[in-house]
Amino acid sequence: MNKLPKLGLPLVVVILVSIIFIAKSSVNIGYGEAGVLFKTFGGGVVTDEPPLGEGFHIIAPWNRVYIYNIKQQEEFESSMRVLSSNGLEISLDVSVLYQPKLNELGMLHKTKGENYLGIVIVPEIRAVARSVIGRYTPEQLYSSKRDAIQNEIFEETKRKVESQHVQLNSVLVRDVTLPKSIKEAIQRKLTQEQESLEYEFRLEKARKEAEKVRIDAQGKADANRILAASLTTNILKDKGIEATIKLSESPNTKVIVIGSGKDGLPLILGNQ
Repeated sequence: MNKLPKLGLPLVVVILVSIIFIAKSSVNIGYGEAGVLFKTFGGGVVTDEPPLGEGFHIIAPWNRVYIYNIKQQEEFESSMRVLSSNGLEISLDVSVLYQPKLNELGMLHKTKGENYLGIVIVPEIRAVARSVIGRYTPEQLYSSKRDAIQNEIFEETKRKVESQHVQLNSVLVRDVTLPKSIKEAIQRKLTQEQESLEYEFRLEKARKEAEKVRIDAQGKADANRILAASLTTNILKDKGIEATIKLSESPNTKVIVIGSGKDGLPLILGNQ
């Protein structure tokens, strides 16, 4: 009877140690995640092996796994204060789509750590945005250069972060907010330009219509001139003869032919 407590206590200890060992040795990595292994007695962060993939893993209990989200993620930077080329303050809203490079996850953890977003992405996007916006005037930012600005910010930021084990997928400029007075002035200018273009369009349309009328009139005048030049005396006599013959053949016409006219044709008198 006295042996049972002595046997039971070590068994309980073994069971507890086993549970702790299993708990410390097992790692479950979810979907869209990867793990960086840290070997406490084997050189620290593992950078020369692929990161641990999704699923269940057994590791030495004295080691540790740092789990990273490797899916595409979004960082939204709102109301960033930047200066235009003429020194006016502009408010910029930017979204950044990014993710860590899977095959460089160990180096990312070793050099930047889990807070790589605040260390790499955010500072770079702010610095590049200030640099790019500083090349443009408020009017360009408000109207035609939005896509160009967005592309420049993306390309320049991508070049700076790709060597820091981060993949930049896209940069979206969601809003550019100008000072109210500047925005109103630009809107007035754009309205005036639109009205000017509309007025020039009406003038051009009227000019083309006038040109069309002139060409039509010129065509008719040329036709009349050609016709008048072609009506010689002989042609007129021939036409008169044809008309006389047709008139004489009509059963409803009484014809009296007396003498001849000035042009040699007979004078025709008749009634119905």
